[in-house]
Amino acid sequence: MPSKPIPGSTGEVLTCLPSPYVAHGATGLLYLPRFIAKCKYVKEHGSLPASYANNFKRGIDRFLCLHLGIDPGDVERIVRESADDAGIERGLARLLPADTRAAGWNRELVQKGMTAAGREFLRTALTAMGCADRVGDIRSVPDLIDFDEGRIE
Repeated sequence: MPSKPIPGSTGEVLTCLPSPYVAHGATGLLYLPRFIAKCKYVKEHGSLPASYANNFKRGIDRFLCLHLGIDPGDVERIVRESADDAGIERGLARLLPADTRAAGWNRELVQKGMTAAGREFLRTALTAMGCADRVGDIRSVPDLIDFDEGRIE
């Protein structure tokens, strides 16, 4: 039977966040709903758990924003200042470029972790989670996120 992460090995796990593979309805961008959900969590709770805070507006959040030519803090501000999802969508429509180049970003996202350095990162992370046997199964950083949050058995 394949191993599962040692409970607590990555810190607190938020299963309320969407998978990185969920596309944003208006743009088709993978991961954007997850970044928005993290911003909403901060708005509601004041901060993310330490296990997520280290990469908030950094890591993939930042890579997405670099791709779009925007500042991650601007997305957080839109979420914080919006009363509802419709307000967030209106704010994003004003902020995001007309051409989000979604296909390019989506391809880049699903391949994160597939370089030699990325594979070593995945191996190290999976070993720390007590799951070194899953190195061949978990092939990308989005897969690692889904595995840690229980969406991959």
